[in-house]
Amino acid sequence: MAKKAASKALADVKKKFYITTAIDYPSGKPHLGHAYEKVCADCIARWHRLLGEEVFFLTGTDEHGSKVSRCAKASGKAPQKYVDEMVVYFRELCAKLNISYDRFIRTTDSDHVKISQEIFKKIYEKGEIYLGEYSGWYCDECETFFTEKDLVDGNCPTHGKKAKWVSEESYFFKMSNYSKRVLDALEKNEKIVLPEGKRKEIINRVKEGLNDLSVSRANVPWGIPVPMNANHTQYVWMDALLNYISGVGYPGKDFEKFWPANIHLIGKDILWHHTAIWYSILMAAEIEIPKTVFVHGFINTESGEKMSKSGGTVIDPVALSEKYPADALRYFLLREIPFGQDGNFSEDSMRIRLNNELANGLGNLLNRTVTMIEKYNAGEVPNAKTNIELRKKLDIDGIKKHMENLELHHALGKIFSFVHACNQFTNEKEPWKLDGKERDEVLYSLADSLRMASILLQPFIPETSEKISSQLGLKLGLLADCSFNKLKAGTKVKKAEVLFRKLE
Repeated sequence: MAKKAASKALADVKKKFYITTAIDYPSGKPHLGHAYEKVCADCIARWHRLLGEEVFFLTGTDEHGSKVSRCAKASGKAPQKYVDEMVVYFRELCAKLNISYDRFIRTTDSDHVKISQEIFKKIYEKGEIYLGEYSGWYCDECETFFTEKDLVDGNCPTHGKKAKWVSEESYFFKMSNYSKRVLDALEKNEKIVLPEGKRKEIINRVKEGLNDLSVSRANVPWGIPVPMNANHTQYVWMDALLNYISGVGYPGKDFEKFWPANIHLIGKDILWHHTAIWYSILMAAEIEIPKTVFVHGFINTESGEKMSKSGGTVIDPVALSEKYPADALRYFLLREIPFGQDGNFSEDSMRIRLNNELANGLGNLLNRTVTMIEKYNAGEVPNAKTNIELRKKLDIDGIKKHMENLELHHALGKIFSFVHACNQFTNEKEPWKLDGKERDEVLYSLADSLRMASILLQPFIPETSEKISSQLGLKLGLLADCSFNKLKAGTKVKKAEVLFRKLE
């Protein structure tokens, strides 16, 4: 009984980690930017599971508003039927890239609709929402209101399209009441928005003061009805941002367990919405604000130009995942693009990394190791210890530090630096020319090192990690298992297909 009680106590204190992506507009099929954000979030979620933490990973789709309504109309379908069909593509993307979410939320889900209305009503009853008249510049593309000084030659600063003048009855949220509290939160916590440059950027905007926010539309029927006035629907951002609490079971036990979110992972074009607007809503609803909003960059074309649908430069990640192994695409996105910065994509660059680092580097190392153990040791891991000098080549503390600092590209780089060191070790020792204990030490060192690599690579290339472990006759472990000389002598290895085939 005492052991069971102790075990339950340990489970109760298990560290919790909650990460979200932005939810995607299903106004078109997913593009490479959607894939990038999900892969990065998945990598972070898997890393925290590797640490032994209890993780909740939320992603999904933002299905209301005038933009989705227009797309549905153009396709000749009712909005609900339209989003039901479009969401299939976003789920498919997650499946293709092994995105290990715990919930895929849709803002048309009944629990989300219920919570959105409850929060709206709660803030209204506090006297923080009032009915008024709205006149201002509005961008249909991002469903955002702008002041005249925000516009660029009359165009939306994000989409470059002409903003239109809107004048109609609207409910307003007294966001201006929260200017000081939002600014204080941003200034006092260095990790509240990352990278640091983005925190400074939003601080400067908030210093100019927050205006009251229009939070309903009278002429957009496709949305969540305002609870006290069925002639209005909630402004899409008032609805969408609340997915981060409804998706984790607000106001129940799961919400209490995981909130506040550890990381909201977003693109830089929606930073304002996820700080000034979101923090204000949460403060008005008396809910704690998230710990960190991390802003990743955009993926550009090979020449550095921004991808665009109109320019024909949008890349279909599902098509890519059918042409190349999913882990090759994951690897490229995580290794090539410094997390938090813009990056360029080209298939040529991806093929080079696949051939040189995945096929020649990691794949060749596994193939040679398993082949030699089968040839010289009847397929059984020899009884030896891992070479001390080779052990020094793996900087686990450095990898942990990079992941803690959300430097995903550096962490992956360190792991592959060790893979390179293992290949050098093989070439220098030439185990095919050795015998007895000397050869056993080399082969054990390589197998044990591959076991370590398979554990560390789980967040980045999960399918490959499983294949490595399988060929080594092992089950994937946690980071706690990541220490040398834990591989048992006599473990049966079994050669299988190569991890990655080289491409021309």
